[in-house]
Amino acid sequence: MQILCTETYQTQLRSLLEEFPNEQLDIAKNFKLYLDTVIINIPTKIQKFKKSTLFDNENIKDIEHKGLRIPFYYEKESETYLILGIVKM
Repeated sequence: MQILCTETYQTQLRSLLEEFPNEQLDIAKNFKLYLDTVIINIPTKIQKFKKSTLFDNENIKDIEHKGLRIPFYYEKESETYLILGIVKM
């Protein structure tokens, strides 16, 4: 099993984290840690996630949390999860 992140996801995440004021560095770190935890747990909760509304593909699902949508692609044969991006809803 592999969990990979696209460059798009990394760029969008950086932009989201930059929105936190410098005084809220701890909040930004906790936010990033929480997202990492959610992503790491995707394989155990794959059935919980619905088909993405952003893509017309049954293998792309959305994680929705606190006003954010994180679409990811799941390749069953290789058990690979590809995090496609992170957008505000």
